[in-house]
Amino acid sequence: MKNLIPFITALLVLNAFNSRAQQQTQVVNDSLLLDYYQNQKFIEASDYLKKIYTEPVTNPKALSRLAYTSQMAGKLPEAESYYQRLYNLDSTKTAVLFNLAAINLKRGNNVKAFDYYQKIIKTDSTNFTVYTQLARISSQRNDLSGCVVYLEKANKLNPADADVAADLSDLYIMLKKLPQAAKILDTAINDDPQNTVLLESLVKLSYAQKKWTETIKAGEKLIQLGDNNANMLMKLGQAYYFDKNYFCGIATLAGIESTLQNETTYYFTAACYKQLKKQRMAIQYLNKAIDASISPAISNYYSELADSFDNLKELKKAIATYNKALEYNESPMVYYSLATIYDGELKNKQKAVKYYKKYLAAKPPVNQETYIAFTKSRLTQLIQN
Repeated sequence: MKNLIPFITALLVLNAFNSRAQQQTQVVNDSLLLDYYQNQKFIEASDYLKKIYTEPVTNPKALSRLAYTSQMAGKLPEAESYYQRLYNLDSTKTAVLFNLAAINLKRGNNVKAFDYYQKIIKTDSTNFTVYTQLARISSQRNDLSGCVVYLEKANKLNPADADVAADLSDLYIMLKKLPQAAKILDTAINDDPQNTVLLESLVKLSYAQKKWTETIKAGEKLIQLGDNNANMLMKLGQAYYFDKNYFCGIATLAGIESTLQNETTYYFTAACYKQLKKQRMAIQYLNKAIDASISPAISNYYSELADSFDNLKELKKAIATYNKALEYNESPMVYYSLATIYDGELKNKQKAVKYYKKYLAAKPPVNQETYIAFTKSRLTQLIQN
């Protein structure tokens, strides 16, 4: 009899709990909840449901509602907790796994999201969306081979999907697998010949194949569709050059926004002008190409390098490197550094005077007033002596 008492007590508690859960499900005002949903008031909906479904909650319907409203309210840790409890109740629910993966993706927990997607494909190996998400995560991990594998699986399930076809073909181009890229694009473009995403990939492929006519055809079609992507225009401009259509090459490259112009665009513009015997314009753009190819900070790099040589008392190297810095930018402090080497280390009065004067002539900024004052004083001493 004593052994039956705990058992009976447990049964009574369990029945009371189940009854309570059922009551909780019944007392939810569905009209109010729907109104919250329709008006995007998910925070209010979440707070409302938590008042109805007091812990511990084990009813799947209640947990589903709490999970959904928490997720939509942006309360991702809470949503994950509710979905995890649903998963613990039934690990075969694909929808629950999708939500757990999506929440973890949004929170940046890619490892957990990847694991949830892997669990889905163990029971559903034909899920296109899962493979695209696995490819995305693999790309973010810099797992190129994994990304290719998952994109291939997704493409096999839906060859017409433009985003997957474009991403996969771009990877094939990167890997120099041009025939495979062509096959993927041909299939997708046949299904959607006006798709700009696919046409941009076709420009990349034709350019990589050095098929200039095909590059021009795809590029011109993109322009007609209103796509003026700078990378595409750059390839199109070069294709015009190699196709000996120099006027179109110049016009296309000039159409790239000034902030996106670079060494390549300037060089091929110059090359087009050279072929048209317009040497002055070629010189102008070649100079722009040279300027664009050089980092604005290169003078600083040489200055820092020279300073290190100076500290090591390797004075010849320091002087040569400071002069290299001057080739890119006539910095007042470089002149000052040279002056102090010739003055203090090498006792070369003539060159010290020369570089002190150059320092002052370079109009150093006001915040160098200490150096300016010293230079003027030192010049007076050197000249008088």
